[in-house]
Amino acid sequence: MMVHFHKKAPYRMQPPLTSLIDIVFMLLIYFMLTTNFMVDEGIKVRLPQASASAPQVHKELIVFIDRHARVWINDHEVPEADLFRSVRERLVNQREKRVVVRADRNLVLNRAVHVMDVLKAAGAESICLATEKSGD
Repeated sequence: MMVHFHKKAPYRMQPPLTSLIDIVFMLLIYFMLTTNFMVDEGIKVRLPQASASAPQVHKELIVFIDRHARVWINDHEVPEADLFRSVRERLVNQREKRVVVRADRNLVLNRAVHVMDVLKAAGAESICLATEKSGD
């Protein structure tokens, strides 16, 4: 009867895990520091709250209505008489004519609806009303 003996390697190869963990943590720190954080810029308005809101990812025209019923396009205040013309000029070059209305929660609803009517007449294909996610 023949017995076959297999030679085993005297040492098993083990990768240096300490160095690997250090590299992984350094990459994690690098990506955390270089990530662009989303900053919500613009006119300070207190948005109404909704429990089923979804974030928008497309580039669109943003119209702010503050609590004093003043209208702002991006960061420039627009008189009510010039709102139609200003919106129309900005929407001409946009492929998707989407407008986001960021109205203060204390604003009278009639004023917000009036501004949304002007936006629709100026050529906006879709109008979104921005809300905050409620903290239920």
